[in-house]
Amino acid sequence: MRSRTSHRRTPRTAQRRVAAVALAGVAALIATAVQSGAATAAPGTAPRTASAAAPGSEPVKLTPAQRAALMRQADSVKAETAKDLGLGAKEKLVVRDVLKDRDGTVHVRYERTYDGLPVLGGDLIVQGDSAGEADRVVKATRAAVKPATTAAKVPAAKAEAQALSAAQAEKAEGADVDRAPRKVIWAADGKPVVAYETVVGGLQHDGTPQELHVVTDATTGEKLYEWQAVQNGIGHTVYSGTVDLTTTQSGSTYNLTDGARGGHKTYNLNRGTSGTGTLFSGSDDVWGNGSPSNAESAGADAHYGAALTWDYYKNVHGRTGIRGDGVGAYSRVHYGNNYVNAFWSDSCFCMTYGDGSGNANPLTSIDVAAHEMSHGLTSATAGLVYSGESGGLNEATSDIFGSTVEFYANNSSDVGDYLIGEEIDINGNGTPLRYMDKPSKDGRSKDSWYSGIGSIDVHYSSGVANHFFYLLSEGSGTKTINGVTYDSPTSDGLPVTGIGRVKAEKIWFRALTTKFTSTTNYAAARTGTLAATGELYGTDSAEYKAVQDAWAAVNVGTRSGGPGGGGTTFESTTDVAIPDAGAAVTSAITVTGRTGNAPANLQVAVDIVHTWSGDLVVDLVAPDGTSYRLRNRTGGSADNINETYTVNASSETANGTWRLRVQDMARYDTGYINGWSLTFP
Repeated sequence: MRSRTSHRRTPRTAQRRVAAVALAGVAALIATAVQSGAATAAPGTAPRTASAAAPGSEPVKLTPAQRAALMRQADSVKAETAKDLGLGAKEKLVVRDVLKDRDGTVHVRYERTYDGLPVLGGDLIVQGDSAGEADRVVKATRAAVKPATTAAKVPAAKAEAQALSAAQAEKAEGADVDRAPRKVIWAADGKPVVAYETVVGGLQHDGTPQELHVVTDATTGEKLYEWQAVQNGIGHTVYSGTVDLTTTQSGSTYNLTDGARGGHKTYNLNRGTSGTGTLFSGSDDVWGNGSPSNAESAGADAHYGAALTWDYYKNVHGRTGIRGDGVGAYSRVHYGNNYVNAFWSDSCFCMTYGDGSGNANPLTSIDVAAHEMSHGLTSATAGLVYSGESGGLNEATSDIFGSTVEFYANNSSDVGDYLIGEEIDINGNGTPLRYMDKPSKDGRSKDSWYSGIGSIDVHYSSGVANHFFYLLSEGSGTKTINGVTYDSPTSDGLPVTGIGRVKAEKIWFRALTTKFTSTTNYAAARTGTLAATGELYGTDSAEYKAVQDAWAAVNVGTRSGGPGGGGTTFESTTDVAIPDAGAAVTSAITVTGRTGNAPANLQVAVDIVHTWSGDLVVDLVAPDGTSYRLRNRTGGSADNINETYTVNASSETANGTWRLRVQDMARYDTGYINGWSLTFP
């Protein structure tokens, strides 16, 4: 057997030290003054130039063998790592992924078990000088995994019935439980409890295969959560012109097997909805004729897109294959009849593409292939749950990398752009499916964050991160790129200066792979991308400021110079745990260099992660002890507090130690102060 390249026309060990850092990789930014938008880094944290990434923070291109060796090393010391992290005697770590920076820093991602049960939402990442060494840690949950019991009071049959009912409510077809409900510890939403996880198969209402996960409290029978594991997204078929494909020859027969990229194979389902179908093969090593009516054309497109995506992740980000293990996924085309979608499934480790309305527009373009494979990347790394805000981030990640791969491809027939589905004409009027520069132009997606965004479809809540990425890359306002004109607004009406797509994609990839966890929401994504930017470019860099401003422009956090883009900001990013129904805790910021009193419009930006914000009383405490009430158990059942308050502090001396005081007044829900800032306009 040998590989061939053909041309054809196709449709287009230092001492261990543990710092419990939640979603922050730059531990130095603690009560740091930010003068006119420029953060002050701790000594040695900033690179010499803000225009290039710190070489040591760039990822190493690990071979599968090197990655496997690091995985084995982390596995061999996982018990010691668990002890260093302060995990309980019943908790164990399971190595899931590993990355290494050029300076030797190793990031190991773990799943967790408790008394032998999987802990959903218990994943964490440790960072250190060697595999398993925990200098810093990022956790999906701050709550201690100490469920009251691991015994179930509710029979598994009740959980199964509840899951089937949830599937039927979504108009699923042929819904059936794939396996008996498994007992787990649910830690992704407040206090960890024993629960059942039930997976329902069948088909979703649009014909997409279903893997609906339903989590049921095993003590009360209450439904705690649900999400789809099959992650889908819409795309388009474009004519990529004559392209090179790597195929394999066996005797006189050629087939779409890419031996240079982990053995990726492309199959023809021929309108089927299960199995792998038939591997594309032929005697002439020429695939398709540019027409959707030729079955090979879609196969060639999918094969080409998968190869481009493989090369992008390897050459740009140093990752060999979706899991980093050098193993290729596979592609299936011609799924179903008139199926207007494409999807990624972990269960088959594959991408699947429909042929669109009338079976005339196969969804096998470059950006769709990259979109679907990137769902696999997210699953293998952050594991962002495909529901709520984490689901929006999951979907946006695929749009982001779908776009960056399209730019990377540099194909003159399918130029790079920040539009999703621009040529499929799914709307019937020539408009794209989604717009990254102004997501709301599609009529459903959201340009900026608001408190209820986690309740809408993930394809539309993704607009917040898509918009952030566009602004970070290109900036706000009107501009034309590759013949496409964009006009990107901001939620606060202030401009954003972009740093370029090359830097933005590195920041997002690093945040995804070393900072995000299964439960990351938009506030935590801001923290994670800032941490990634600090490691790459320094906390006093123009890039760091741009990340702050781009998030503020989509209503997540404050500007680098505080509200209004000016003034002086003092910030703390130190995590402070909030005891459940316990004593008040404080986080301090020391203000220096001011003259006279504080202003009448002191801006207090508060970022608190908590599973029931209605339990919290929040105060600003001035240096002389005077207290200003910011929040008094308001907000109902909403998660988290991410708000900026205006305080008339004109009677207070500006310089001194200010404190944010938080008290949890009721039982059962937990959280922590993720960070806060004071801005003197």
